[in-house]
Amino acid sequence: MKRKAIHFSIMAIMVSFLAALCGCVSGNASSPIPAVENFDVVRYMGTWYEIARLPQWFERNMNEVKAEYTLQPNGTVKVVNTGVQNGEWKRTEGVARFKGWKKIGSLEVSFFKPFYGDYRIIRLADDYHYAIVTSKSKNSLWILARTPQLPQAELDELLSFVIGKDFDISRLEYPTQTSK
Repeated sequence: MKRKAIHFSIMAIMVSFLAALCGCVSGNASSPIPAVENFDVVRYMGTWYEIARLPQWFERNMNEVKAEYTLQPNGTVKVVNTGVQNGEWKRTEGVARFKGWKKIGSLEVSFFKPFYGDYRIIRLADDYHYAIVTSKSKNSLWILARTPQLPQAELDELLSFVIGKDFDISRLEYPTQTSK
């Protein structure tokens, strides 16, 4: 058990390092897509299910993926990501902080300080029931929702949006979500 904990810690370090590195030398990084404005961090808190993602090595074969965001008294956001990978539940905890004005959905997240990666919310439903998140690179993309699934028509509209931003949706992965 101790060996698994050490292995998981090493993987978390590597993920954070690579996320920071990707932010510095990101491929496919044309002009960045602006983050949403009039962002309300309090409304963003809570559980988000991963509906679709561009492949990330740290999420390979991962299903039941969700993130839990909790606002901390110091203004940072506690991030807890969970998912099932190869039959085992995985959990990683990090912190997000605003990069600038708190009404802009532009944050940076770290799962191993001092390395931070870009977290840019580029689309957000008026009622905060879905979000599209990317980084400085178009090699990162997540479609998130408050429920384990989105209606197909709504998902199709979000896919049209990301196509319009030059993301390669042919590479998207759709993790299984059976949580209620």
